Amino acid sequence: MSLLSENMVNCTILDKVTTADGYGGYTTEWKDGAPIQAAIVHNSDNENKIAEANGTKAIYTITTRKNINLQYHDVLRRETDGKIFRITSDGDDNATPKGAALNMRQVTAEEWEVV
Repeated sequence: MSLLSENMVNCTILDKVTTADGYGGYTTEWKDGAPIQAAIVHNSDNENKIAEANGTKAIYTITTRKNINLQYHDVLRRETDGKIFRITSDGDDNATPKGAALNMRQVTAEEWEVV
């Protein structure tokens, strides 16, 4: 078992569902989608600490296997504590090459509150 596998936790992708409310408007709900495994690490370098002190949200790096391609604005929930993350980068941009032995893809994310 690799260190990457040991740090993976259960997560659930949340799907945004918009429906008509019957009064000319709409309602938005977040429903559980696909379960995935991901390693989620808080980015605690000095630049992020300064940014967080100035009011920005906490930034995380999320690592998945290459077959899971999270996209900008995807939302997921970490099952161990219920924390919600909104993806802030594109999964197509950062994956190991096809011939590499390491099977991973990374995105950045922020803590988020489902409204």
